[in-house]
Amino acid sequence: MLDDTALDLLFRKARSHNGWQDKPVSDAQLQQVYELMKWGPTSANSCPARLVFVKSEAGKQRLKPSLQEGNIEKSMTAPVVVIIGMDMEFYEEFDLLFPHADAKSWYVGNEAKIKEAAFRDSSLQAAYLMLAARSIGLDCGPMSGFDNAVLDAEFFPDGKVKSNFICSLGYGDETKLHPRLARLEYERVCQVL
Repeated sequence: MLDDTALDLLFRKARSHNGWQDKPVSDAQLQQVYELMKWGPTSANSCPARLVFVKSEAGKQRLKPSLQEGNIEKSMTAPVVVIIGMDMEFYEEFDLLFPHADAKSWYVGNEAKIKEAAFRDSSLQAAYLMLAARSIGLDCGPMSGFDNAVLDAEFFPDGKVKSNFICSLGYGDETKLHPRLARLEYERVCQVL
């Protein structure tokens, strides 16, 4: 079992950051994050998440028109903004990812099932990405305040990948944190049958 220090790092003391220190995140760190997150489970090992790590000023200027006003500064000042996309043709990888069954046939032609699985499983993978980032000492700032159509036209123009959400990565500026909000107690959320 992880010790309290590790549990604090991943959960209890981890925060969603809005401000960032002027400290770079290396490409090696981004690969390390991916190499950890890729092991998280998805339906039929579908792995639909597709990631675009936006680090450069030019990349951030491409991202900026899609952002809602309240997310511009925190995105432009973050060392990295990762776009978590979902491959709407994820089933094309099943020969590699789920070779022991004809899983492709479960999805082809079923748009509702494709959308449901792509959204659910890319969201799961994004959660693993945030835990992986925290585990190597990075902070996260997940956001949904952007125009998906504008972002997709810029970064995924072929339409095969659709954006789910974005998340800033870096070293958070704790002076820009808001007070921590409450969480629901176990008894209000959980039941054991």
